[in-house]
Amino acid sequence: MLTPSLTLIGKPDCHLCDEAREVVARVVRGLAAEGVAVAVEERSILDEPDLAVRWHDDVPVVLIGTALHDRWRIDADRLRADLLAAADA
Repeated sequence: MLTPSLTLIGKPDCHLCDEAREVVARVVRGLAAEGVAVAVEERSILDEPDLAVRWHDDVPVVLIGTALHDRWRIDADRLRADLLAAADA
């Protein structure tokens, strides 16, 4: 089983980013309880100009590996399923 990587791209003072962070944390905790590790990285468009150019209008953004998983609102069930699929790849 592989360890999938998840990147959450957002910015401070963003209510959708806060909601996405909570969904990601809940899903990752649940998977960890099942023995599936996920490497999580959080990045801010305010700290990285290249991210701001690419994702400014789309935050929050969740990438699994380098692929776009979702933006704006994150569905917990779909995130869980996609992380499990990435772990089994």
